[in-house]
Amino acid sequence: MITSPSNKNVKEVIQLMQKAKVRKEKQLFVVEGVKMFLEAPAEKIVKIYAAESFIREMPPECEEKLAASDGCLETVADDVFRKMSDTKTPQGILCVVRQLSCSMEEMLAAEEPLLVLLEDIQDPGNLGTIFRAGEGAGVTGILMSGGTVDVYNPKTIRSTMGSIYRMPFLYVADLKETVGKLQERKIAVHAAHLRGAAVYDECGYRNGTAFLIGNEANGLREETAECADDSVKIPMAGKVESLNAAVAASILLFEAARQRRR
Repeated sequence: MITSPSNKNVKEVIQLMQKAKVRKEKQLFVVEGVKMFLEAPAEKIVKIYAAESFIREMPPECEEKLAASDGCLETVADDVFRKMSDTKTPQGILCVVRQLSCSMEEMLAAEEPLLVLLEDIQDPGNLGTIFRAGEGAGVTGILMSGGTVDVYNPKTIRSTMGSIYRMPFLYVADLKETVGKLQERKIAVHAAHLRGAAVYDECGYRNGTAFLIGNEANGLREETAECADDSVKIPMAGKVESLNAAVAASILLFEAARQRRR
């Protein structure tokens, strides 16, 4: 059992939690909690850490998964586990997981792809929520600019509620170039914009579709928005000028999902 916060494994977990550079170098990330552990692909799990008290009162489903984990479990003293955790009330289990990978071709394999293109989203919670909403709406992939927050940030991971494992995603070097590539594949790119020319639910999204969503504070760069096939807006009542990026993305994605069910 690990009883010291100076243990090298404890230090590695803390570094992976806190530093994007370390996550990138080691191609690893950390997930916390029962749900995130149970949904983690077994072949991607490198190490599992469980608090001593969690081991004593473990849910049956966790026992089953741990039994098949091939000896990668480390028991940790409760006080040390709290130092490893990124949450105020740790659930008692976390694991180190290999980073995920996907190509644009995989995202475009669907008959009529539905994509989200994100430009410089900065809030980890927003990014995680977009992943979760994207999975719920049937999105086939999420493409992100290099200025978007690290998808493996612990706050992003928590906000995905497990969608990180199932939602294909990719960082791209040039978002404008990516828009062009999608248009070459006959995918219509709609920019979410306050000055959109069309109301979002007046457009058709049954065929290949991509939504461009901009930075929380500044929206889309004008040069990025101009690359889109058109711009769409979500009408606002009262004095509200705009919506949270994740909320706006969710509204657009579920409108596309609604149309595709008909």
